[in-house]
Amino acid sequence: MPEPQSPPTGDNGGAIAATGAGGGMDLATSEGGTLEQRPAGPGPGGGAGGESTGRPRSLWSDAWRDLRRNPVFVLSALVIVFLVIISIRPSLITAGNPLSCDLARAQDGSRPGHPFGFNGQGCDVYTRTVYGARTSVVVGVLASLGVAVVGSVLGGLAGFFGGFWDAILSRITDIFFAIPVVLGGLVLLSVVTSSTVWPVIGFMVLLGWPQISRIARGSVITVKQNDFVQAARALGASNPRMMLRHILPNAIAPVIVVATIALGTFIALEATLSYLGVGLKPPTVSWGIDISDASPYIRNSPHMLLWPAGALAITVLAFIMLGDAVRDALDPKLR
Repeated sequence: MPEPQSPPTGDNGGAIAATGAGGGMDLATSEGGTLEQRPAGPGPGGGAGGESTGRPRSLWSDAWRDLRRNPVFVLSALVIVFLVIISIRPSLITAGNPLSCDLARAQDGSRPGHPFGFNGQGCDVYTRTVYGARTSVVVGVLASLGVAVVGSVLGGLAGFFGGFWDAILSRITDIFFAIPVVLGGLVLLSVVTSSTVWPVIGFMVLLGWPQISRIARGSVITVKQNDFVQAARALGASNPRMMLRHILPNAIAPVIVVATIALGTFIALEATLSYLGVGLKPPTVSWGIDISDASPYIRNSPHMLLWPAGALAITVLAFIMLGDAVRDALDPKLR
């Protein structure tokens, strides 16, 4: 009986395995190791632009790559970064005091050193517009964080456990959805005498969490049905571990998108409530307060209204555009 022959080797030292058709397939060790380390991708090397990263890409890395190439995201991010910088240090672009007024200059137009003119009290419109960004950014960011935390916790727990608690939370959510936001603000904030931002932020969190709660509930229900969650449950993982390690990282993307878009909505809501006289109150500097004070003089001194209204519109638009870009990057259906 002839002795079995060992498989021939190629020039690079790899074995040539016999195939069913009688041929050979090169299984060189170097090539096999390269194939195992190369993630799938559009380029010849598997990575972006043909680069081999050595590890598979995740949803967040793909989203960040798409966001960097999106001009809408870049433009809106630059505007938001500028707003954040002047909110932290408004003295970088203005040396004036927003509360320093001179009635002799009331309703005056633009002049050297005061490019936006003066309002009805003789205050510099440019300085007040710059300082108004701080209030809007603080209210928008804190309200969005509060809504995201409260809505995610309540909606996530309802979606994970279901049953009685899910039904109770759904009915409570329906009740809050039935309350008109502006009317609720007129009723609840009309009895508040504080001039700080906290009553306004608390009101926004109180009436804003149901939307995030429903988004989080639906996302958790979808994720917990996946095989990796069922496998973790079969292996004896506790409920907190499954929620924090397996469900939360895969269910948080829709919440981030909605909270980012809602941030611009909260800024507009604060300006609306301040315009109606139930939101922020003087001496707090707010775009809504300035728009309200300038409304009676819109025909004679339109500059008093146009500059704070324009800053408000640009800020809200920037956050909405940022949220849309993040949504497009995180939604697999849009790829």
